[in-house]
Amino acid sequence: MTSFIGTYECKVDAKGRLMLPTSLKKQFGSLEEGFVLKRSVFQPCLELYPMDEWNKMMQKINKLNRFVKKNNDFIRRFTAGVKMVEIDTNGRLLIPKDLVVFAKIEKDIVLSSAVNIVEIWDKDLYENVIENATDDFADLAEEVMGNLNDDEHGIS
Repeated sequence: MTSFIGTYECKVDAKGRLMLPTSLKKQFGSLEEGFVLKRSVFQPCLELYPMDEWNKMMQKINKLNRFVKKNNDFIRRFTAGVKMVEIDTNGRLLIPKDLVVFAKIEKDIVLSSAVNIVEIWDKDLYENVIENATDDFADLAEEVMGNLNDDEHGIS
């Protein structure tokens, strides 16, 4: 499984291009397969999937019964605005205009690793989400991670 590390501050030019930090680009490995860029389900940010991770997600979604209306509605909304993107020869990624608008990206952005994908945030929105989280992080960590059995889940 792919696992990315780091949070990076970058700038986007007027055309929606961002220069990927070298250390993040190295974590991507092969850039030739391309990426999928989509709207986040829960936050006003974008999610950048390496193609292999996107394919894994699509395998899961493909198992949904399309004769169930909720499943169709979910698939339509999950894939709304999905774009295939590539890193150009100069190491830049072009964010399509509609996705720039969705994520309210101005100039300063944050690329934040989120396990197997990278979130792309407008810097001010990212800072607000981190600073103004309504849940106490210690309580959230205990609720989410506190019940894991170390032996069953391979956590050491």
